[in-house]
Amino acid sequence: MVNYEKLSEDKLKQAHENNFVTPTMTLDDWEPVKGYDFEGTFDATKFFESFLTTGFQATDLGRAIQILKEMKENNVKIFFGFTSNMASCGVRDIITYLCKHKLIDIIVTTIGGVEEDIIKTLKPFVLGSYETPGKFLRDRGINRTGNIFIPNDRYLYFERFMNPFLERIYQDYQIKQSRIITTREFCYEIGKETNNEESFMYWAYKNDIPVFCPAPTDGSIGDMICFFKYRHKDFKMDLTDDIVDLTNMALNAEKTGIISIGGSVPKHHIANANLFRDGADYAIYLTTAAEYEGSNAGANIEEAISWGKVKDTAKRVKVVGDASITFPLLIAGALKLDVDLEKEEKTMR
Repeated sequence: MVNYEKLSEDKLKQAHENNFVTPTMTLDDWEPVKGYDFEGTFDATKFFESFLTTGFQATDLGRAIQILKEMKENNVKIFFGFTSNMASCGVRDIITYLCKHKLIDIIVTTIGGVEEDIIKTLKPFVLGSYETPGKFLRDRGINRTGNIFIPNDRYLYFERFMNPFLERIYQDYQIKQSRIITTREFCYEIGKETNNEESFMYWAYKNDIPVFCPAPTDGSIGDMICFFKYRHKDFKMDLTDDIVDLTNMALNAEKTGIISIGGSVPKHHIANANLFRDGADYAIYLTTAAEYEGSNAGANIEEAISWGKVKDTAKRVKVVGDASITFPLLIAGALKLDVDLEKEEKTMR
C-alpha cells in the first residue's frame, strides 16, 4: 500500500512548484509546429513548405530549400562540392540534371566522383546488401560501397577507356603544346571523351561548367596514371593553376553560394576559395558527420565563419542526414518544382 501521509501539504506544494516554473514568455506569436496534412489531394508545393514547420531536421531542410531558391533568384554563383559516394549512388543522376540545365556554376569533387560517373556510362553499378560478407565478395571479384555492388569487370572496361585517353591528353598537351594539363582541363577532356548524356562530366564539358579535382590520384584513375608513368615518366598534372583559377572565380563573383555534400577536399577547397573574398554569401551543408571530432565533414558553418570562409551575414544551414535522401528533396523542393510550375503556367496561358 502507498502511504500518502508521509508527505505534508507543504512538501507536495513545493514539489509541484519545483516541477512547474511559471513561464515568463508565452511564445504565442511564434510559428506553431505542424506537419503536412495528407487529407485531400496531395499538393507538392505545400508538402515541401511543411518541412519548415515540422521541426528537427525537416525544418533545416526546409530552410535549405528556401536558401537555394534565393540563390537562384539572385543569380548567385554556386560552388557545388561532393564526395565520390554521391556518384556511386543515384544522386549521380541528379547531378547530371543540374549540369544539363546549368543549375550550378562550379564543381569540386574527388577523383572517385569523376571515374564512377564515367564507369557508369560503360556498365552500371547494382544494388546489393550491407550484410554480405567482405570475403564472399572478394572471392568473387565484387567490390562493395555500402549496399551497392561494383564488379571488377567495370574497372576493366574503364581501363580500356582510360589508357587511350591518357595517351591522347599526354600527346595533345605535353608533347604538342609543351605544357602540363590541369585537373580542370583533365575533367573537361574526360567529359568530352565520354560523349554520353547520362554523364554529369559530359554535361559539365558541354555547358562549360568547370570541374576541379584537387586529389586526382586518389582512386582508380590514380592507379592507371601510376602504370601510365612507367611508359611516360615525364607525364604530369598541374594543381597549382587550378587553385588560382578557382580562387579567381570566387573573387570575381558578385555573390557566391556553397552547396557541400559531405566533407573532404571538395568542401574545404570551395570554402577556402571563398576566404579570399571575405566569405560566401550563402551556404548549405548536407552531412551525417558531427563537429565534436573536429572533422572537416562535421564542421558547422559557424566554424567556417570563424575562418572567414562564410560571411557572418550569410543565409546558411547545415542539414544532418543521409544525402541520398536530403539532396533529392532539396533539388525537388528548390528547383524542379518551380520549373514544373512555370511550365504549367505557360501551358495554361
